Amino acid sequence: MDITERAKKIKLLLLDVDGVLTDGKIIIGNYGDEIKNFDVKDGLGVVLLRKAGLRSAIITARSSRIVKIRARHLGIGKIYENHYKIKSLNDIKRRFRVKEEEICFVGDDLIDIPILKRVGLAVTVPNAIKETKEVAHYITQNPGGKGAVREICEIILKAQGKWEKIVKRYFE
Repeated sequence: MDITERAKKIKLLLLDVDGVLTDGKIIIGNYGDEIKNFDVKDGLGVVLLRKAGLRSAIITARSSRIVKIRARHLGIGKIYENHYKIKSLNDIKRRFRVKEEEICFVGDDLIDIPILKRVGLAVTVPNAIKETKEVAHYITQNPGGKGAVREICEIILKAQGKWEKIVKRYFE
């Protein structure tokens, strides 16, 4: 099945954080405060998905106040914090009322592989590890934290015939 056919079925975008929504770097200040870089284009992609009626969630191995703030800004419905991410999959399906084939997951490391192997659209980034690339249906052109999420948002919206309507709003 090609990427467009897989993207047509997506109802939920599930995102890893470090290496996907960010470039993977974590800056820790003198007082233990964390700093992460998020791409504004990725953020708008998530917002556009929401406006088109699709939902999104975050699944991360690390608890972070910054991630909670970013998720709130983007209207992301739920954050799952669990090092064994696959344990959250049943709750995700139940909470969002989706089947595995209706989930697009973007991950980049070993702990993401079990979910990548089960979802309808498994996506990784060019800066991901080799093993993750081997199980992904699609590897973005843009690196994590630098437009990868926006890229997959556009692919989903275009496959579902929703992109033109969204773009049209900005030209009126």
